[in-house]
Amino acid sequence: MHARSSRMSYKDLLITYLRPQAARALLMTVLLVTSIGLQLVNPQILRYFIDTALAGSPATPLLFAGAIFVALALANQVVSIFATYVSENVAWTATNQLRTDLVAHCLSLDMAFHKAHTSGELIERIDGDVNTLATFFSQSVINLCGNILLIVGIIAILFYEDWRIGLTMGLFALIALFVLMRIRLLAARFWLASREKDAEFFSFLGEQLAGTADMRANGATNYVMQRFHKLLQSWFPVNRRSSMAGYAMWMTTLFLFACGNALALALSAYLWSTKAITIGTVYLIFYYTNLLNEPMEQIRTQIIELQQAGAGITRIRQLMKEQPTIRNGEGALLPSGAATIVFQDVTFGYLAEEPVLHNLSFTLPAGKVLGVLGRSGSGKTTLARLLLRLYDPQQGQISIGAVPIQDALIRDLHQHIGMVTQDVQLFRATVRDNLTFFKRSISDARILEVLEDVGLIDWYRSLPLGLDSELGAEGQGLSAGQAQLLAFTRVFLTDPGLIIFDEASSRLDPATEQLIEKTIRKLLTGRTAIVIAHRLTTLQRVDEIMVMERGRIIEHGSRAHLAADPTSRFYHLLQIGLEEAHS
Repeated sequence: MHARSSRMSYKDLLITYLRPQAARALLMTVLLVTSIGLQLVNPQILRYFIDTALAGSPATPLLFAGAIFVALALANQVVSIFATYVSENVAWTATNQLRTDLVAHCLSLDMAFHKAHTSGELIERIDGDVNTLATFFSQSVINLCGNILLIVGIIAILFYEDWRIGLTMGLFALIALFVLMRIRLLAARFWLASREKDAEFFSFLGEQLAGTADMRANGATNYVMQRFHKLLQSWFPVNRRSSMAGYAMWMTTLFLFACGNALALALSAYLWSTKAITIGTVYLIFYYTNLLNEPMEQIRTQIIELQQAGAGITRIRQLMKEQPTIRNGEGALLPSGAATIVFQDVTFGYLAEEPVLHNLSFTLPAGKVLGVLGRSGSGKTTLARLLLRLYDPQQGQISIGAVPIQDALIRDLHQHIGMVTQDVQLFRATVRDNLTFFKRSISDARILEVLEDVGLIDWYRSLPLGLDSELGAEGQGLSAGQAQLLAFTRVFLTDPGLIIFDEASSRLDPATEQLIEKTIRKLLTGRTAIVIAHRLTTLQRVDEIMVMERGRIIEHGSRAHLAADPTSRFYHLLQIGLEEAHS
């Protein structure tokens, strides 16, 4: 069953990614058949040359035969070069399309999947595993078929020359191919294990390099290096076994070649001694035997490449089998502009058996601003992730207006909600693309208008190429306040009805926070908003307060009412905050 599914995966990949390149794949096949024909013809010319020379013929036919031999040899080289060019073109086109499909598939998967798989592991699957398929797409399958065809052609010619030679070399070829295929089956699992270990290594490496600053600041370098050496120690025996499997195939092939040459020479010597064949035919048989060795060697190499491709295909198929658990709704239309937000008995856990939110119920009226307070781990950010449907609750329902968010298209939901977090993600792209998230429908005039509104117009004017200026991934040259204003600009450009501030100003000093206060007020006008905050100063503009603890609401009400009620938790927090401010 496993072998059959592997064959089906080869077939599916070839059909999917070579069908759009049918013309080039056909050209590659024609070039291969032409090369095979040239390889089969040239030995006949050599035999004619040898027998004619030994017979004492004049030089003219010998020169003519030599010229034809050289011409065909050069033609074969030209065909080989052209075939290589076409095959590499086919390979890159196919693998790039496969990479595109894998990236698109990964982006469609839920946050639960990305939380369970590191970026290093996914990079190794999308790039490393696909790299092993480049030769598979460009040469392996067609060349494997071509080499089998070449072997059949050689055996047929040897049968034509003498049935004993043909029968002997035919049996030799069958036995050799059987032995090679058996070794391939034994070695296949070692290649798969090697690919898995590669992914584990690159996953670890990516994770550690991403946390270099924290690692060095906290003195964890020795611990990381210890883990690194342990990983290398476990990696070595896996790669050693996969390499030994390859060496076993190589040594077996050398032994088979030696046996093939010995058989050919012994049988040719016997037939020549009985005057059954000429010396030119002896050379012809020897040449064809060596020519038989070449496709056998290539088949060995291609089998190894197919092993590696098979391991890559298995892992790619495993990745493609992952399906999102967050399904698109039937397309219910969300209300435009500000809308009422309703959480009704919502229970959720990243692991179903460990709930993070417990029976959460509240209503946020349209156009109101809710401030959410709570210790780290109380479930504040989880609430925002559920609204965006990055996760779905195990129980309960979330609605925008009267529409359950599960009934809306995910694309429409994300267009209706704007989110500003403490970490502003910037891309290695132009300022325009960073602000619009690569949407070409937003005009430059609209971008400049919003930059003016948020107070970034002076920063824009300092850019050397305006909106075409490149921003690095780390936002070089941007202050924390400017980066936050860029995030606000993004939200303004999408004009959502609901805005979520997830501790958006937690990294800003009070002075910078005051500078963007005007922008925040403007952004909140006419919209429903949820402000998740640590600092009480960021909650001065909210209408309602909700205090969370261990995934439950312990207090919810009007900000003014709670601030004036000495028995409320919010009143107590305000007093602590005022005491700290005056201390």
